[in-house]
Amino acid sequence: MSHPKFILLAAALLGLAAGLVMRGFDAQAASDVAFAVVTGLVLLTAAVSVGRKLLRRELGVDVIAVLAMAGSLLLGQYLAGAIIAVMLTGGSALEQYAIARARRELSALISRAPRIAHRRRADALIDVPVDQISPGDSLVVKPGEVVPVDGIISSGSAVLDESSLTGESRPVILEAGMPARSGGSNSGGPFELLVTATASQSTYAGIIRLVQAAEASKAPFERLADRYALLFLVLTLVLASLAWLLEGSSLRALAVLVVATPCPLILAAPAAIIAGISRAARHGIIIKGGAPLETLARTRVLLLDKTGTATSARPEVIAVETFGGVSSDEIVRGAASVEQLSVHPYAPAILAEARNRKLALVFPANVQEQMGTGICGEVDGRRVAVGQREFVAPGAPRTPELRSVELRTAADGSASVFVSIDGALVGALLLQDPIRPEAPRTLRSLRAIGIEHIHLVTGDHPDVAELVGDALGVDRVFAERAPEEKVDVVRLVRSEGVTAMVGDGINDAPALALADVGIAMGARGATAASEAADVVLVSDRFYGIADAIRIAQRTRRIALESVVAGMCLSVVAMGLAAAGFIAPVDGALLQEAIDIVVILNALRALGGRAPGISSSPETAGMAERLATSHRALRPKIGELPALAVHLDELPAAEARSRLEELQQMLEKELLPHEDEEQRAAYPLIEKLLAGENPTGPLVQTHYEIRRLSRLLGRLVRQLPPSGPATEDLRDIRRVLYGLHAILTLHFAQEDELYSLLNEAP
Repeated sequence: MSHPKFILLAAALLGLAAGLVMRGFDAQAASDVAFAVVTGLVLLTAAVSVGRKLLRRELGVDVIAVLAMAGSLLLGQYLAGAIIAVMLTGGSALEQYAIARARRELSALISRAPRIAHRRRADALIDVPVDQISPGDSLVVKPGEVVPVDGIISSGSAVLDESSLTGESRPVILEAGMPARSGGSNSGGPFELLVTATASQSTYAGIIRLVQAAEASKAPFERLADRYALLFLVLTLVLASLAWLLEGSSLRALAVLVVATPCPLILAAPAAIIAGISRAARHGIIIKGGAPLETLARTRVLLLDKTGTATSARPEVIAVETFGGVSSDEIVRGAASVEQLSVHPYAPAILAEARNRKLALVFPANVQEQMGTGICGEVDGRRVAVGQREFVAPGAPRTPELRSVELRTAADGSASVFVSIDGALVGALLLQDPIRPEAPRTLRSLRAIGIEHIHLVTGDHPDVAELVGDALGVDRVFAERAPEEKVDVVRLVRSEGVTAMVGDGINDAPALALADVGIAMGARGATAASEAADVVLVSDRFYGIADAIRIAQRTRRIALESVVAGMCLSVVAMGLAAAGFIAPVDGALLQEAIDIVVILNALRALGGRAPGISSSPETAGMAERLATSHRALRPKIGELPALAVHLDELPAAEARSRLEELQQMLEKELLPHEDEEQRAAYPLIEKLLAGENPTGPLVQTHYEIRRLSRLLGRLVRQLPPSGPATEDLRDIRRVLYGLHAILTLHFAQEDELYSLLNEAP
């Protein structure tokens, strides 16, 4: 508490207390001297501050405080002057405390930045300053330490607490070979980190730069408060003059000045704005000052980038097409084994598909990769090639199966990766960048809190963009837009209202900079998008958009409440003082109470319930378990159309066997999974979404899934020993296609709801 404002407050309190003690001993003259000294000291300090502001052509209500203290000295109202002095210094100190408290979460990010790292040299560890770390260094991060720079886990596994970055309380588990961001705390054992970026280029340094920019900015809302303050100053001077002229009482005029000092407008708005910025930072949302926060609160138009924003930018295998007698598991196993050594963006998706299928991979030999075209290698002595069709099987004829794959990829915007074994084309993996599960519900929430127009802008083909736009429920889709054309779209939609642009990549930076408020989605602190944006969502979660707008709206509302309440209370008190009902000393005490009330109200912006919907860690764990079951079941569900197509090509015994295996999967895996969802997850969803129950239609879907499963079981049991006849094939195909369609839709609906359950506080 060594700040000058607190020192001045202590001096004012000491002088007031000394004067009151002397007055208690009937030492009236000494008491008045103590009060006068206190008043003169604070008056001198306030007059210097007001003079500096006037030189900058700024006028605030501190003028009222100066006039009130000067009037108290001239009229001999020394006790009133001392109370005003304590009130003025107390208000400034309280404001300083409010700002310090509001900035606590922001400054905590800076204070916890690591200064020293442990660099491995042979069998020894050497402590070095973090600014001396270079890419390629090997570091050891000990338990409890903050990861100093970005890198790759090079040995063992790491358990990181990234709550200070993302607001997510659950630890993140990273295996060897996975990237780790700086700024997370090591919650597990020691691990080695292969450095990929210097400290200044790492995630945490970028976030700190954003925080410092947030602290340095001043909001238009504060300037709005200054304009209110000017009007309030004029009103105060008019009332004081009328009280003096009409009643001939200088004490009444002084009382008017006293109850108007100091104006709570100057204290409340900045405290609320900074508190709101601090609260947002606590939830992984960096807002670069009050201006973006106030603009964000008034947003009415949302413009979304597609890839990496509305979608996850992490492709997934959605189907495996087979072209011969090789099973889909064998195709995925061969492709994933080779892709272990690939740097292509599709490699992680193919490896994830192999994990979902619980396939044991082998390390390939003689691997060769042609960048952007494909990769090949030996797996169990066979040559496996993965990539474009001309790379894996040059000159392969365009069969009906290939035509089917081409039609499907064109229709749903997916990509195909072909696989050959020993030169023979055996299948294709279909991949798609999925829409974020939480995106549709988040957009509905945004409309509920005042967003009137939501548009999608992307460089993708119109057919693909329209599919995503329809799924999200946006108002308009702008497709095939280059970065400079996205800027034109921003100019176009700004006519509809205050516009926020949400993006994540370098190509979005110009549009983010032009929009009324730019929001960088999941940016890592040092990217062009985060530098151009006004708001950065450190956590790569779509519902952070709604959280940011809710926090901004609440903060602006609280700031307005504080300003209006302070003005109204002061105006009422001024009227009573002008009418002679409030003496100068009583008015000083009353105004002190008004100031405290409005500042404490402004500090409410720090609190409030967590934005969005939060669930317990146990609930989040259950949701993750059910989502994992979805991932394991998806490959099997994806086999249904292929089985329906190839049933008549299979030998009778194999066709019967495949159908029986499918029936066993439905009865022993799928239906128990659906029962667990309805029993355990649905009641929790109903509780979280009080007043909104989306599970009714899902229960009806469960009934339809059970009906189709029973029907398939009856058809399989009735098959003759010779295998399915033509009429059997027709009925079985109808059931298989129906099951595939309803399960695909049902899993998508449930994934959206499970994304809510995963929002653990």
